[in-house]
Amino acid sequence: MASFKASRILMAGTACMLLASCDGADSVASPGEGTFPVVPVPTPTGSPTGTPTAPGTPAASCPTGLADGGVVGAFRACRLPRVISSDLTLRKLTGVAYEINGQVDVGIDVGGNGQRQGGTAATLTVEPGVIVYANTDNASNDFLVVNRGSKMNAVGTATQPIIFTAQGNLTGTVTDESQGLWGGIIMAGRAPISNCNQTIAGGSAGCENIVEGTTTALYGGATADDNSGTVRYVQIRYSGTVISANNELQGLTLGGTGSGTTIDHVQIHNSSDDGIEIFGGRTNLKYLAMTGADDDAFDTDVGWQGYAQFVLAVQKPNSTQTDNYATEIDSNNNEDALPRQRYNISNFTFVSTTGATNAVIRLRGGADARFINGIVTGPTACLNIVAGLDSQGKSTIRPANTALDDLGAPVFNSVVMSCANPFATTTVNDVTVTVAEQEAIFNAGTNNVARATGVLASGYLPAGVALTTTAFAAATINPFFVNTTFIGAVSGPSDTAFSGWTCNSNRASFGSASGSCTALPTG
Repeated sequence: MASFKASRILMAGTACMLLASCDGADSVASPGEGTFPVVPVPTPTGSPTGTPTAPGTPAASCPTGLADGGVVGAFRACRLPRVISSDLTLRKLTGVAYEINGQVDVGIDVGGNGQRQGGTAATLTVEPGVIVYANTDNASNDFLVVNRGSKMNAVGTATQPIIFTAQGNLTGTVTDESQGLWGGIIMAGRAPISNCNQTIAGGSAGCENIVEGTTTALYGGATADDNSGTVRYVQIRYSGTVISANNELQGLTLGGTGSGTTIDHVQIHNSSDDGIEIFGGRTNLKYLAMTGADDDAFDTDVGWQGYAQFVLAVQKPNSTQTDNYATEIDSNNNEDALPRQRYNISNFTFVSTTGATNAVIRLRGGADARFINGIVTGPTACLNIVAGLDSQGKSTIRPANTALDDLGAPVFNSVVMSCANPFATTTVNDVTVTVAEQEAIFNAGTNNVARATGVLASGYLPAGVALTTTAFAAATINPFFVNTTFIGAVSGPSDTAFSGWTCNSNRASFGSASGSCTALPTG
């Protein structure tokens, strides 16, 4: 996110209706840790089947109820309806790929309080191994929206990931440099946000806004544990498009999704904008691979309060963006706005591969942030803390303030940085967080190293001091986190946590169990 995006989100006249208030928890809910919970998958109506076919051969026809788009590569193109108004399952059928043509909506928005007139809830279920692709006749118009009150359960497996991609991936025209061929996936929920599109308390049922890059997808509400579904063992390839200046679609956008939403084992590959962008909400995330993002890999805004663990970001070499970060963290233009963002990340490896950005990590807008067990590398600076101003004109880099729900200065524990410079400064409204001030904040934690060298091998594996740094007990912060004996997203070459469900490219390779990002399975 090159600048604060809430100020440039498209507004629609219908988005300004005042919703009735309802009660909702405003605390961060965590699902705990251990074996991933079994997600119950309903047996939906409208679950089409098709005629069996041989591997590598297009199916003879589409499942009942889906339009036949002809043959694309080795697949029969079966087009999804523009509005999925009842439960639908996309079966794994040999020779079938499901097509997104234009904006595809799952359900019709039910409102922040779940009672919007005309709203309809639906569930889209996607089976392991399914391929969903966007018709790239008009890339910026092809994207999937899961509206408030509806769900998408896209649950793959380690050996059969679900792949969302572009038509060129089916026809063999993509390369390791391809990007921005379609819009991506938007999941909109009813959890608290801070950027209301009207004068109303942040985090209330009527506090909503429109997802960037769309004119109709509303998000926000007061239901902290809202459930927009499960996305697990999923690849999203070649997505992220620029609709207009400062108005983009990402690989995966989470708008006000709640803690009941499950996001884990997700790869965003070659997004022309952000890999994952989170606008508020309470969703926790685990095992994320953002490879080749042209803008920010992991961008969080407007009151997100959540936890992310095992996060790998390897950005695009020679990015076309001039303001890109492995992670960019904001709270709101109004530094007193609630809910204030609480960003918590553990076991991360951030690899910036371009000299265009001023830092690998950018933290601004008064957001509260905690960084644990991380490795940060880049050709410029590692960390850029930017001070905003609150309504009294005071710097937001200050002691904790309970009245403002402010936890104080960011916290770093067991973080190793290896960049040309550890810190970069930015002056906003004549306020600068100096290098000395940033270094004091960084050194206030435990086992941090600001000026390391040789901390990575084979692109993203830990090396040098990164192998000997004592890991912080992340589970003491929240039970969503698990304790590890290592820092970074992976422990070393024998760690297979990212193997099989990912794809390999010149950005990062995850071993022989992961196929090439430019190819698709045909079975």
